[in-house]
Amino acid sequence: MSFMNKLKGFTRHTRGGFTLIELLVVIAIIALLMAILMPALQRVKKQAQAVKCQAHLKQWGVVFAMYTGDNDGSFPSGDNTAPNDPTGMWMYVLRPYYSDGQLRLCPMATKPSNKGARQPFAAWGPISSYEPGYWPTEPDTPAANYLSYGLNDWVRNDPRTSSRGLGGIDRLPLLWRTPNVKGAGNIPVLLDSSFFGSDPYHTDQPPEYDGNVVVEFNQNEMKRFCLNRHQNGTTNGVFADWSVREIGLKELWKLKWHREFDISGPWTQAGGVQPGDWPLWMRNFKDY
Repeated sequence: MSFMNKLKGFTRHTRGGFTLIELLVVIAIIALLMAILMPALQRVKKQAQAVKCQAHLKQWGVVFAMYTGDNDGSFPSGDNTAPNDPTGMWMYVLRPYYSDGQLRLCPMATKPSNKGARQPFAAWGPISSYEPGYWPTEPDTPAANYLSYGLNDWVRNDPRTSSRGLGGIDRLPLLWRTPNVKGAGNIPVLLDSSFFGSDPYHTDQPPEYDGNVVVEFNQNEMKRFCLNRHQNGTTNGVFADWSVREIGLKELWKLKWHREFDISGPWTQAGGVQPGDWPLWMRNFKDY
């Protein structure tokens, strides 16, 4: 057989396609590459969502700044004591100051929780059921009826003359009624949350597990903010100087929630907390 004939036979043989072994090798390589790349892609996606969450909160800072500028430097009253009248609460009062309903939702918590059960990756609501008929109908559902940010309830210009809280303490002298105070950069205003508002004390216990947000009135309400929603041991918040930043979950006990909040309390390093005192799911997070 001539050389040319041999070459033609070899060409016909090699054009038969991949063998089974070759296909399996290619599939294995693709699977390996996907296994390597997927965690990195997930991290990038979560980082992008965290950045978008902070962008939402920056817009909320602008909204609060506009409201306080229009109201002699005062925060909303937070007064919902009158029957069927929640009009002093922040999500109602600030409604005229923004148009995009998606602003109420952290990108990591856009869907309502199952059967009303609160958890880190779910929005709270519906607001419309909290006060039927008051909340306006909007086309951007579910954002029209849900939210996944919550107010520091110590930030309000409450018109009442008395309001008793934990241990019978009159809460009104503890309020931040205006952002125009010293140390505003450490006073949280609005954060990732499982409820529309809460008022933490420095003695509040951390949640036993991520998503353990059910609280009794005026007890352990820090749980509603202590969410590993962004899955890196941090949450996001806007402060009374309208700055926005990432907040370590253990750092929540170092923020000046109200005027007499002890930032060296029992859940801080200065207050003597030990690594083993934290619930297991929080022990590897940064200490403060």
